[in-house]
Amino acid sequence: MSMDLPMIWQRTLREVVSIVGIGLHSGQKVELTITPAPADTGIIFRRVDLHPAAEIRAIATEVTETQLATCIGTGEARISTVEHLMSALYGLGIDNAFVELDGPELPIMDGSSAPFAFLLQSAGITVQQRHLKKFIRIKKPVEVVEGLDEQGQPTAQYKSAGFYPHDGFRIDFTIEYNHPVFQPNVQRLVVDFAEQSYLQAVSRARTYGFKAEYEWMRSRNLALGGSLANAIVIDDYRILNEDGLRYEDEFVRHKILDAVGDIYMLGASLIGEFRGVKSGHGLNNKLARALLADSEAWEWVTFGKEAHAQAPRAYTNPQWEPVPA
Repeated sequence: MSMDLPMIWQRTLREVVSIVGIGLHSGQKVELTITPAPADTGIIFRRVDLHPAAEIRAIATEVTETQLATCIGTGEARISTVEHLMSALYGLGIDNAFVELDGPELPIMDGSSAPFAFLLQSAGITVQQRHLKKFIRIKKPVEVVEGLDEQGQPTAQYKSAGFYPHDGFRIDFTIEYNHPVFQPNVQRLVVDFAEQSYLQAVSRARTYGFKAEYEWMRSRNLALGGSLANAIVIDDYRILNEDGLRYEDEFVRHKILDAVGDIYMLGASLIGEFRGVKSGHGLNNKLARALLADSEAWEWVTFGKEAHAQAPRAYTNPQWEPVPA
């Protein structure tokens, strides 16, 4: 490898940062504090309200629930709705951090990952030199599918997710709703992070839901913190938020934001492509577990003096670099 090729080091925060918000489902106030961590730590969540405090590694095998959000847990300790923060950590290239919470759920903020990205940028990001960043590179396709009939043909419930070899990081996502707000009814978007920045293309996309589903969840003491301030709400005909959408295709962009967070539960940044069709947290986690269980489908790579090759442009393009403190 040529000496002038860029080495990619691990990164952590420069300073400790905190934020207070409410949980989407619990409606409870929670304080979130993110602190620097040594190289090779990964992302570690801590429930500091428990005695003793519980530590949970952000890895696919620690995911315990995916029905309404990505929840991780160990023993009796649980932490819910980690996907938006995980997405921001991935988008800003942060490998190592401790995430401390005084409750069971991360704050929802405005329903996107932008407030978390701003918080991380406010802390500043420091390079952990002499410790090469580790990537998971896809060597062969890995796919998971649901909603096939006995003949193997797709039904109305069909959904899929897959990882595929690609020299970079790209997400191809399709959603489908039979609703007048979604024009056309099928929405598809491809984001290649070699060409588009995470902050501009993805981070501001908010979570969304239908009013009828929201009312059903409230009747079961769920989504107690949900409001038009932290979600796009849709009734039978229209979007209820007065300000409308931040992107014309904000719905599918949020699904990509979620996918980035779920992909980071692999424990490393990805060199490959993710394709999702109507996929959600459950199928994304099923795919991550399937990949980690197939040692022939992926490999660890680094980019340094004795590394494999030049790093993909998705990870060397200046737009990927966070704003300096």
